[in-house]
Amino acid sequence: MFSVKMIKGCRAGLSAAVTILILAGCGGPQEAAQERAVPVKAVKIIQQDVQIANEYAGQIQAKTEVKIQARVSGHIMEKMVAGGDMVKAGQPLFRIDSLQYESSLLSAQAQLAQAEANWENSRLDTERYENLLQQAAIPEQRLTTQKAAERQNEAVVASYRALVKKAQDDVDSTLVISPIDGRIDVDDVGVGTFVQAGSTTLVTVGSQDPVFVQFNMSENEYLNLRQVSPDNIADGGWGEGVTITLSNGAAYPLSGKVTQVDRGLANNSGTLTLKATLANPEGILIPGMFARVKIAGAPIRNAILVPQRAVQQILDKSLVMVVNAGNQAEPRPVTLGEKVGGFWLVKEGLTADDTVVVEGLTKVREGAALDVTVVTPAELELSINS
Repeated sequence: MFSVKMIKGCRAGLSAAVTILILAGCGGPQEAAQERAVPVKAVKIIQQDVQIANEYAGQIQAKTEVKIQARVSGHIMEKMVAGGDMVKAGQPLFRIDSLQYESSLLSAQAQLAQAEANWENSRLDTERYENLLQQAAIPEQRLTTQKAAERQNEAVVASYRALVKKAQDDVDSTLVISPIDGRIDVDDVGVGTFVQAGSTTLVTVGSQDPVFVQFNMSENEYLNLRQVSPDNIADGGWGEGVTITLSNGAAYPLSGKVTQVDRGLANNSGTLTLKATLANPEGILIPGMFARVKIAGAPIRNAILVPQRAVQQILDKSLVMVVNAGNQAEPRPVTLGEKVGGFWLVKEGLTADDTVVVEGLTKVREGAALDVTVVTPAELELSINS
């Protein structure tokens, strides 16, 4: 049997326990929820005007490239350059055996001298016959015949002068010079090689500064660019501000300008070929190099931009984790456009009022409470122009 004192003691102990539980229940769930909140960093969506850069695959070309061929036939007797050398316009490159051409020149000069002597004699005869005709010592027909002979001798002189000039040109052509400033390739002929006039390529020389970058764009891209800036390229229109990225990912520091546009679309691909001119003072750009070409395209007004690191690719879907009004994680499918620096252009799925998670995504699940630290793109080293 329990005494009254024992019953009262039990009631007092139970009351104290219930009080403790009630007190614990008042603050416990809230504190537990706060402990479960996932710490993340988030960024407010950016909305501003942007200009998309169109990208194309391009290849570097020499602005001027000349295949140097011999103007006379013969054996290479001397080579003044080595493959890969930089050369100047007028610099000697090769010397062809000139012996036969020098002999031809001497022969032509001798024939010219004889012809000039004959012409001089006929000219003196003409003067003498004119005096005799004035004295009625010879018939007029004799003077007419003499004048014809003088003109014939004059024509012979002109013919031999042409032969001398041709022979002199042949002698001069045995020294092969560079027609332009540039670099020669390594595939050149060696000493002793017999070269055929007009058919044997001795070496190829290409200019180094400036250079072309050639690329192709579609018909629609060309029309869109013309709509943005319809001015002719020559008048400083849409072809300004061309930049390239080299195959190793390095951005070339100098920009260029579109200077040549093909007259029509290629029949096999339906694309338009363009060439942009780039300064190359350091000789970094070498013909044959591949590069990514960028040209500023049409501006987009009030574009919605989200950091690339905020986007998750799941199968063929693109998702971002939005911080909703209750500071909870809300996955949101988005439709992406082009890349703009460190951002994606968002076509559908977000508004300028949204905030998206950029760091801590691996720990976040749908509906999870978030401990949000809002940061700026600058703090994350994100740039629209990077």
